Amino acid sequence: MSSGIDYAILVRNKTRLEQLIERFNTQGQARFYIESLGGEFADYEQEHDQFQESFSLVQRRLSSVVKNKVVERAFLPSFLFSSKHLVVVVGQDGLVANTAKYVNGIPIIAVNPDPERYDGVLLPFTPEDFLRAVERVMAGKHKVREAALAEARLNDGQRLLAFNDLFIGAASHVSARYRIGYLDEEESHSSSGVIVSTKSGSTGWLSSIFNMTAGMRRYLDPDEEPVPQPVLAENELMFVVREAFQSKRTQAGITTGILGEYEPLLLESFMPSNGVIFSDGVETDFLQFNAGAIATIGVAPEKARLVVK
Repeated sequence: MSSGIDYAILVRNKTRLEQLIERFNTQGQARFYIESLGGEFADYEQEHDQFQESFSLVQRRLSSVVKNKVVERAFLPSFLFSSKHLVVVVGQDGLVANTAKYVNGIPIIAVNPDPERYDGVLLPFTPEDFLRAVERVMAGKHKVREAALAEARLNDGQRLLAFNDLFIGAASHVSARYRIGYLDEEESHSSSGVIVSTKSGSTGWLSSIFNMTAGMRRYLDPDEEPVPQPVLAENELMFVVREAFQSKRTQAGITTGILGEYEPLLLESFMPSNGVIFSDGVETDFLQFNAGAIATIGVAPEKARLVVK
């Protein structure tokens, strides 16, 4: 089999049990803490054992066809991916979303390590059948589903990608202060921040905002027909301003809209400190968004490429 692949990158995250042991130093101390609060520690152990069994099987089978190395989720932002890499993600859907931002369009083979526990919307493969996908990628005969990414680009050149959504606002529960520009209109805002969702992320955080507004509509007018959530095209994003506050100095006219490839959202921070932009719910994956920073939010030129069966 001819292939331009040098080796495979196996992406994984620490299990909940591993994170607990890091926190409490030993498994016994972690057990004591969970059980003293009435929790069921056996569930953490079962989840960990199932993941380790699946991951070991994936690694053994992958090693039979290509060299590979393991990269933990925490090291993704600093790892240098190349076109000579093949990427296999073993974990939950969120790990696929986080990986997609850093691999520069390399096809991702996503493996569900525990189908009884994880829905696996982005995880079409199992440890038993993923190797065929690896062989197809190495032979250049694979099929992919492309997904748009959202991009936040600052005026100093920094940028951040998101597979599901971006949050732009304050790093605490205080109001975010900023100027917003959309379709030749501008306003000064005081709000709980702005959510920008991709099509892939529209069933997540964005849907919860629709649930909230739909509940308020039903309460105010029980006879009002429900408004369906817009269906985004693959190259569209939707932004929503959370809890915009109207006052003498702030407005609330620009609260939602669709961003296409040529219709960005502009945000200028008025926050002296604690302004942030983070992606996909990971608050440690962020850009500072303080006074003087101007962010252009839109569709990224890159695409996530997920291998399908």
